[in-house]
Amino acid sequence: MTENPVGRPRSFDRDRALREAAHLFWRHGFSGTSTRMLTAALGISTSSLYGAFGTKAELFDEAVRTYALRYSAIYDQAVAEPSISRVLERVLIDSVDEFSRTDQGHPGCLTSSVVMADTSATLDVRAYVAELQRADEAQLRARIEQAVREGDLTTTADAAVVAEHVQTLWHGLSARAELGASRDELRDAARFALTLLEQFNSAGAEQ
Repeated sequence: MTENPVGRPRSFDRDRALREAAHLFWRHGFSGTSTRMLTAALGISTSSLYGAFGTKAELFDEAVRTYALRYSAIYDQAVAEPSISRVLERVLIDSVDEFSRTDQGHPGCLTSSVVMADTSATLDVRAYVAELQRADEAQLRARIEQAVREGDLTTTADAAVVAEHVQTLWHGLSARAELGASRDELRDAARFALTLLEQFNSAGAEQ
């Protein structure tokens, strides 16, 4: 029988603990989040914290990577949709739903939060997130190019410009969420943007 690690409660949920830690870093930054704050929020001892995650810097790095990959997963799922209108809808609406998970902590995008300027010495958050977002945009651009080839999007559309436009909307929705906009407000804004994109596509098809 495997024994439970000393100092760690039987009910220890690593994923939940990681979310709790991420929320603290989100609110207070890396330097402003003490080990005592982390152990109190996670309900574990300092030795258990180190046993589960390593150093505070390692915990921070894992929290950032975990949340960043959640955002990228939205793109992975969206580009598999059969129509470009559905692709763009999923990118924006699913992201809004992720940004507005107030029941899971601070609203907005963890990796785009201003507080992430205060990071550990072991992870360059800006460079890491920028690389992921470039990959997301490249994946979206490739899907838009496919839509143009297949006639699902007007041939007058510049795939790079459309992808950049969607990314700009994504960042704007994230910022609005962090400033307190509700999920309904963000969804309305996203759907309005999608309507404009659809009108652009329809107008181009008629030319």
